[in-house]
Amino acid sequence: MAVEYLDANSTAALDRVGRTVALLRRRGYALPVTRLAELCLGGSVSADQIRRAVAASPDLAIAEGLVIERDSHSRVGEIRSRSQTHEADSGRYIDLTLAFVRRLVAIAPFIRSVSIAGSLASGGFRATDDVDLNLIVDDGHRHLAYVVVNFLGILHALGHRSKPIDDLSRRPIAPRLMTANLILESSQCRPLQRLDEDMAFELLVAEPVFGIDAVDEIIDGNPGLLDHFPQLAQRDAPLLMDGPAVRLPKMLFPGFLDTPARHLGEMAWRYMQWTRRHHPDALARVAYVRSTMRPYALFDSR
Repeated sequence: MAVEYLDANSTAALDRVGRTVALLRRRGYALPVTRLAELCLGGSVSADQIRRAVAASPDLAIAEGLVIERDSHSRVGEIRSRSQTHEADSGRYIDLTLAFVRRLVAIAPFIRSVSIAGSLASGGFRATDDVDLNLIVDDGHRHLAYVVVNFLGILHALGHRSKPIDDLSRRPIAPRLMTANLILESSQCRPLQRLDEDMAFELLVAEPVFGIDAVDEIIDGNPGLLDHFPQLAQRDAPLLMDGPAVRLPKMLFPGFLDTPARHLGEMAWRYMQWTRRHHPDALARVAYVRSTMRPYALFDSR
């Protein structure tokens, strides 16, 4: 990946680094110098430039190898712990996810693309987390995709009842393991309603595992995303797998099924929020994640 050389003492460079660190903080984590250099807003820079920018900023610091905002210093231990557990736990869960996605796309031919998102993609995964998936689907199949992912997710989780859980991944029958994070219909991508830095970053850090062409179409059709992260034009897909040899025919999933799927999915979603009614931190986290997905959040009353 090409490195863009900037004067780290300039206002523009300080702003870029600071905004990137703030974006990461909103998502609940921080990055070491070298990784932050790769993912910097406006294009990759060198690690030395990140260090010089931090040294010149009164608001940034490097603590335990992570670039943070100074007022986030109390959370460094938790963030570092997540990074360490990611190294220990992520490999097994990536293998589980790839097996799940193979089954999912074979059963649901209206799914065009699947990417790993959330903590498993960002580098802060721990065994209590669930695995977030971003999907691109045929028009008129968003809610059907949601129901299929969650139905298969429950069946899949029944074989992993010993999985550690927290207030977010606890479910009545089996632990929450595989879940849909962001579901976009094909037409919603041409163009995207949101071309802000948060949406661009979501696409940058998500790891495509199936249907890379659909992801590439989003980038090609929304060049404004590259204004925030030109790295999108050169990103790799090391976890990309071949599609299944056989998929169910699309005729089994006519568009009219999306309406009952919407009602079923919304009832299930509201029930899950009801089960978390005594866990305000979990509800707050769900509310934040949904706010980052608007206007694409399912079952959104706003």
